[in-house]
Amino acid sequence: MSSMEVIVLGSGTSHGVPMIGCRCPVCLSKDPRDKRTRASIFVRFCEAKILVDTAPELRLQCVANGIDALDAVLFTHAHADHILGIDDLRRFNWLMQRATPCYGTDATLAVIRGMFAYAFEPAPGSPHSRPQLELNVIDDRPFAIRGQTVIPVPLLHGPMPVMGFRFGRFAYCTDCNRIPESSLGLLRDLDVLILDALRKEPHPAHFSLDEAVEMAKRIGARRTYFTHMTHQLPHGATNAELPAGIELGFDGLTASL
Repeated sequence: MSSMEVIVLGSGTSHGVPMIGCRCPVCLSKDPRDKRTRASIFVRFCEAKILVDTAPELRLQCVANGIDALDAVLFTHAHADHILGIDDLRRFNWLMQRATPCYGTDATLAVIRGMFAYAFEPAPGSPHSRPQLELNVIDDRPFAIRGQTVIPVPLLHGPMPVMGFRFGRFAYCTDCNRIPESSLGLLRDLDVLILDALRKEPHPAHFSLDEAVEMAKRIGARRTYFTHMTHQLPHGATNAELPAGIELGFDGLTASL
């Protein structure tokens, strides 16, 4: 049995694919790999079960992938498409019979506290009406979840500092358009990398497809999958253009290491 399994729960941009009101070929595609919920992953790292980000479709993602236990949630940043599923953690409170440990930078957790203020207020008359969250502030220092080391990887999402994460020989770097040199050193010797690749056209806060390919080659993981993709990247046609060892991810993709 492999020591790690990664499931791509969602591979889409903030609008998701299909987009509301769009009838482009990708939004109307019958290929299930063109159906993209908002970006998130689930990692089984030895005994640790870790969710990265709580997408708006979290309930549907967990049901589709048979996820019924969590040891921790890691947040890359506090944009809406990465945190709005927080209320669905209530179900894991019930299943695990405890609060859910959540990890993020001080800035990320401050936004979560403000946006989900009801989760941090007393509710003696209705204890199950809010998620029970145990907030843990992280910085760029490694930390452990159930004895497994998680290495934060500082990234830039336009001018905004965000976090990627490394687990063993796997790393997840969504929502970024620059990886500082110091962070590239944290991404050596990877078996699998999941990396932001929004669309073909340049964007001020995300890697374009060509930029992502260039960065993937520089990092040199054995396999690279792209994520956080718009409806401008049809799965089959785009994959046909990509170099060996690099391909688009898709909702439900599973990688074992």
